[in-house]
Amino acid sequence: MTAGFTWYTYHTTEAQRTQIRNAFGQYLAPALVEQLAQSPEKLVLGGEERELTILFSDVRGFTAISEIYKDDPQGLTSLMNRLLTPLTNTIVDHEGTIDKYIGDAVMAFWNAPLNVPDHELQACAAALDMMGRLDVLNRERQEEAKSAGQPVLPFRIGIGINTGRCVVGNIGSDLRFNYSVLGDPVNVASRLEGQTKFYGVPIIIGSRTAAKAKEKFAILELDLIAVKGKTEPETIYALLGRDEITNDIRFQELRKLYSTMLDCYRSRDWEEALEAIELCRSAEHNFGLTAVFDLYRTRIQAFRGTAPPADWRGIFVAETK
Repeated sequence: MTAGFTWYTYHTTEAQRTQIRNAFGQYLAPALVEQLAQSPEKLVLGGEERELTILFSDVRGFTAISEIYKDDPQGLTSLMNRLLTPLTNTIVDHEGTIDKYIGDAVMAFWNAPLNVPDHELQACAAALDMMGRLDVLNRERQEEAKSAGQPVLPFRIGIGINTGRCVVGNIGSDLRFNYSVLGDPVNVASRLEGQTKFYGVPIIIGSRTAAKAKEKFAILELDLIAVKGKTEPETIYALLGRDEITNDIRFQELRKLYSTMLDCYRSRDWEEALEAIELCRSAEHNFGLTAVFDLYRTRIQAFRGTAPPADWRGIFVAETK
């Protein structure tokens, strides 16, 4: 009886572990999958509330790229796999969980199903490394196109990252479900990814993420914004790099000048704000913020013609996703 019970228990446990490995093998790094398989009690099915960091990435100008392959759908599929594979591997390498692919977009999150200490930092590091791997892929494609005498459009992506309390678990119907995440921070992360086009920077992070990232990464406050679909404003930041930028004296000077510009802008001192923008341009040094300066100059010139309402607090209301 004891031997039979032991055999049954062993095979039941192994079947459970196999089920977990199959379920999460496409979402997590192998080491994390194995940890989950060995300790299935860490997996809470059906939904639990957690503090998560969420990342969305999307390809810029995908329509133009797809038009090149309008007569070669298999070629386009291969190209997208070639792009999504290194981006996915980067997320997994940084202990992220792949939620889903939405066409050419990727959604991922950190701190579920297993705890990920400093998940905000892991997400930021992943985003920067995704940009690095994208540069490598673009160089490879450029060399291939040059050898073949063919044109090539480089890949560009935008990334939005946000942190907050979410519900995570098996979400769907009785017939089909996915391990996924729901909550307002998810919607904000998606909106921040969309705003990268507007501000002309590749990575935008929310205030909760920035609070942890500021000690380890080079970040710069972009704006106080109410993203589409929300009334509460969110301070958003550009994620520009790691220590080599943070410790750069030129970046430190630019950050001071930019802070002065924001103060003048929010206090309606338009002339001083415009002067500060020009000083920022002089100190920019290839940090990729030219579009941000252009944006504020356009806004200020509009406000000089038509002043904002008396209750204006410097909040920009985004009309687009």
